[in-house]
Amino acid sequence: MLYLGLISGTSADGIDAALVRFDPFCVVAARTYPFPPQWRDFCLQLGQGMQWVDLDQLGQLDRAMGEAFADAALDLCAEADIPMQQISAIGSHGQTVRHRPTLAYPFTLQLGCAHVIAERTKRPVAYDFRRRDVAAGGQGAPLVPAFHAAIFPRGSAVLNLGGIANVSWLGESVLGFDTGPANCLLDAYAQLTFGQNCDQGGAIAAAGKADSELLSRLLDDPYFAADAPKSTGREYFNLAWLLERADGREKTLSPVDLQATLLQLSAQSISRQLAPLRPTHIWVCGGGVHNPVLMHALEQACRAPVSSTAVLGVDPDFVEAAAFAWLARERIEGRTGSLSAVTGAHSARVLGALTA
Repeated sequence: MLYLGLISGTSADGIDAALVRFDPFCVVAARTYPFPPQWRDFCLQLGQGMQWVDLDQLGQLDRAMGEAFADAALDLCAEADIPMQQISAIGSHGQTVRHRPTLAYPFTLQLGCAHVIAERTKRPVAYDFRRRDVAAGGQGAPLVPAFHAAIFPRGSAVLNLGGIANVSWLGESVLGFDTGPANCLLDAYAQLTFGQNCDQGGAIAAAGKADSELLSRLLDDPYFAADAPKSTGREYFNLAWLLERADGREKTLSPVDLQATLLQLSAQSISRQLAPLRPTHIWVCGGGVHNPVLMHALEQACRAPVSSTAVLGVDPDFVEAAAFAWLARERIEGRTGSLSAVTGAHSARVLGALTA
């Protein structure tokens, strides 16, 4: 039985699609498809707390993302020469545009119309995975630790370096939480200052030197010291946050030194929160795995081996897409897909709505 997972992450830099077979777990085919360029800036602005939103534009984005996810599903099956009829179900995470689990009325919002995906693929689509957990008193994130526990060895830590970093600790019990920024600030500053979508290979940060005073100010943010369960996103960690915490210090630094400081912020904030777990090995997935400067900084800060999940035979670029294929299977089978110890929900829940 084949399941297909779809996700567009907080960086809005592509749509990941993965065809997955379970028992035993195997990624049959996977690919990243371009993010609709005409919608990227709007998505990033929404994710960073854009205050006023045109509802017509929001509705158009929901439809456009649904079409893009459907294109990715159809294209992947065609490229893998697998008829769509062989797919048991599709799990679509969608594009997160706002995540506010701590408001008086907590909510999380992902766009990418699942009905469009179902209409075009003619397959059942599981979607809207986070909101049932939020309704049950949870953070709605991270959702991947349950999947990590199903496929990775116990006694290890799995670190996802997307726009936001999240960690899964696979001990006797499974823990997980968002640690804060991984690539989101690095990408945002590279785009603003250097005109690049990201700091390719960490080359910009490698040319600079981290500023200890600014780094200390940034690490003093209370989010890093807060106890789990906790989750966050671009609506919190963005360039406005950086300027507020820097309080003018950023003006004294060269652009490459500021980029180096942001890289150390990612590494140091992660290592401080991992330290109590004392991991003997850290398996890394997500886009940050391709930044050797960040990977080296993590290994130095964590004082533990840091390796790509590719060493375990799992492509680091498609772990999250595979997770939503797994969540689709759990939804179809009526099994819980969340861990209350991770999200803080009253108890585990069957996650996701389903459209046939």
